[in-house]
Amino acid sequence: MARPRTFDEERALDAAMHAFWANGYEATSTQDLCEATGLGRSSIYNTFSSKHELFRRALARYIDSMTSVQVEILEDAERPPMARLRALFEHIIDTEFACREDGHSIGCLTVNTTVELAGRDPEAAEMLAGDLAVRLAAISAVIRTGQVGGDITSTRDAGELAHFLNAVIGGMRISAQGGVDRAALTAIAETALDALKV
Repeated sequence: MARPRTFDEERALDAAMHAFWANGYEATSTQDLCEATGLGRSSIYNTFSSKHELFRRALARYIDSMTSVQVEILEDAERPPMARLRALFEHIIDTEFACREDGHSIGCLTVNTTVELAGRDPEAAEMLAGDLAVRLAAISAVIRTGQVGGDITSTRDAGELAHFLNAVIGGMRISAQGGVDRAALTAIAETALDALKV
């Protein structure tokens, strides 16, 4: 009969997620995961089967929690479309400064993973593509609503504009990792929003 687990698996997963988020997949060793979670190697492998599986579950957890908040902001029909997009950018900036270490943000786990693994890890690439599709659909829908209502005056395709805003957000996250301050990130966001009124 298997012995019952004596640890909180969800808490361990959160700790592993933060380790991968801060250090990347390759740079996070099994020992780092043991120290982050407080678990021994055998407990990690018995529970999660491999470092890659633990990473897959941590990435899925990150995507579920972060994307759901962003989509909720974008689907808030109580606000005009431009206000929703501005709120999204404010949320992005706030999260970058909530996760700051030594004057630098740890960035976004999906952006970090895209840079590190998307070209060579098909499973991670598929997860990232699914997440991107959800976010782009939500941004496109807001832009389309804004164009119909006159809140957004750019006549460019809503999907193209959504890709543009998503690329700006990725760039902002990388800039935050480089130590850019809040004022600079806010200016980038405002410039991106101004592009919707051209």
